[in-house]
Amino acid sequence: MTAKAPLWTPSPERIAESRIAKFLAHIQAEYAPHVRDYAGLHQWSIDRPEVFWPEVWAFCGIKAERTWDEVLVDADKMPGAKWFTDTRLNFAENLLRFRDDKPAIVFRDEHGGRIELSYAELYGEVAKLAGAMRAMGVKKNDCVAGFMPNRPETIIAMLATTSIGAIWSSCSPDFGINGVLDRFGQIEPKVLFTTDGYYYNGKTIDSLERIGGVLEKLDSIEKVVIVPFVKSPATTGDLENAVLWNDFLSSETEIEFEQLPFDHPIYIMYSSGTTGVPKCIVHGAGGTLIQHLKELVLHTDLGRDDNIFYFTTCGWMMWNWLVSSLAVGATVILYDGSPFYRGAEALWKMTEEEGISVFGTSAKYIAAVEKTGLKPREKFDLSALRAILSTGSPLLPESFDFVYRDIKKDVQLSSISGGTDIVSCFALGNPMLPVYEGELQCRGLGMAVEVFDEHGTPLRNGKGELVCTRPFPAMPVGFWNDPDGEKYRKAYFDRFENVWCHGDFAEITEHGGVVIYGRSDATLNPGGVRIGTAEIYRQVEKLDEILESLAIGQQWKGDERVVLFVRLREGLQLDDTLRDRIRKIIRANTTPRHVPAKIAQISDIPRTISGKIVELAVQNAVHGRPVKNTDALANPQALDQYRGIPELQED
Repeated sequence: MTAKAPLWTPSPERIAESRIAKFLAHIQAEYAPHVRDYAGLHQWSIDRPEVFWPEVWAFCGIKAERTWDEVLVDADKMPGAKWFTDTRLNFAENLLRFRDDKPAIVFRDEHGGRIELSYAELYGEVAKLAGAMRAMGVKKNDCVAGFMPNRPETIIAMLATTSIGAIWSSCSPDFGINGVLDRFGQIEPKVLFTTDGYYYNGKTIDSLERIGGVLEKLDSIEKVVIVPFVKSPATTGDLENAVLWNDFLSSETEIEFEQLPFDHPIYIMYSSGTTGVPKCIVHGAGGTLIQHLKELVLHTDLGRDDNIFYFTTCGWMMWNWLVSSLAVGATVILYDGSPFYRGAEALWKMTEEEGISVFGTSAKYIAAVEKTGLKPREKFDLSALRAILSTGSPLLPESFDFVYRDIKKDVQLSSISGGTDIVSCFALGNPMLPVYEGELQCRGLGMAVEVFDEHGTPLRNGKGELVCTRPFPAMPVGFWNDPDGEKYRKAYFDRFENVWCHGDFAEITEHGGVVIYGRSDATLNPGGVRIGTAEIYRQVEKLDEILESLAIGQQWKGDERVVLFVRLREGLQLDDTLRDRIRKIIRANTTPRHVPAKIAQISDIPRTISGKIVELAVQNAVHGRPVKNTDALANPQALDQYRGIPELQED
């Protein structure tokens, strides 16, 4: 079998200038002269965590009032290991270390609106808000919530919250009342930030009515702070204890940064909630900060001269990841609204206008742009663009080809994978390494990532469970309202003792890269053979007629059969000819086990608010089982068409 050639290889000059190469040279000189390449550096980083992580700390310039006597305590315990136990620092202080006139945040909306804040202005706005929050009694360990679009005020509110030592939690404003209560009802926030509404795909959506419904059932909220966005004149409506943003701000000009332990909580994030009430995942200040800086500085090669963008809502962990770019001094580009409202060109036009150097998005967005026929390289000046990041679902090999063919030839395409669970990545990009079609470039430094078979034996060039066998700083502090840690242990450590089992079906390749085949709980199992859904999507979505697809396993006559749902281009109908073409392309490029027994046309695919398709919800609908929490879905009505399909009741 001929080894596949890389799609992109960094030039020697680009490698030499990268921050990770400089970090490697330092490690060679100080600790490990035998380490010559990334594979060696990765192994050293997991073998010597007590040296590696302090070196990341120093290289990235993390600010702390007090350092540490011991780096890692109880290193053999997962969970249970403790990092930098004597340290005192503040998360917000690290993100506000720069206070000059360089742009810190640029906000764009779908109507062409633009707001720019310098680092000095950002510091000043955070000071005014933090002063107001302290004055109303917000203190360390209080919860503060955001029901906000992706605006600068959301970042300001998070920074003010964490500067005090309070805990920030946010969800996307397109959640319904029950979806908000499922999340914020568990953590009982003292303050709630919201806009009066937001824009999406040309429509104006009101937020205040839903906030009123939330307040009726959530009596912990002492103040609602409203950012005017869509209503003129600005109004608080008839909401109790509500105040407009500018009326709430204080006159403070300096920030009092609370110095707190390394594992002091800063974020509460939520599992998808599609199988029940969302789990409240608590992340610590130091672990989040050092992990994000490792990924941004070393793996993304981010510096002060960069303009970084990620298409995300404030309810997806990529927002938290993006905002940490402020600690590097880069310019953070925010966009709120539909990326297709003014055509597929919208984000690429913005990339040209803002000189974006790091462009982040979802795999589904890249596939959708390709389906429109747009070739961004032909219409826009993308000379500043040097890296494209993709996550949310596996990036199909055809999307790799599209990026290099129709977006930019000389670009580092980094498919990355981790999750809300760790607010960061297990596998991601690397400016020193080539890009191979369909592969994530590498496992992250300091992350002892392996793929296990069902017996817990590590695999190479074989599919199995993605695991992490040693502690890392970005492990959650715990779950909210889980005092004995039982829910936390059950979520990640039940499958393999003392090993984090992430729930992804994956493979480590001969290049040291990683391929993600989908979620383990959505893995198909016809005839006892495990199949990742991404393996099917890869083939099906090659066909021009098909916009997107979803596969599930249907229990049938004592076995499981593969059922495929396809959403077609407008005006097309699924017929036997297209069914035959679908089966033929799957059979030719995978195995007979992958070929669906049934193929049905649907008009919509249910997905979470952050855009991830929900195979398990569809599987439950097909089997007539209840879907426990439809409030977690962006389009719960889409599930109706999967119930009682006649052809799925036949052989």
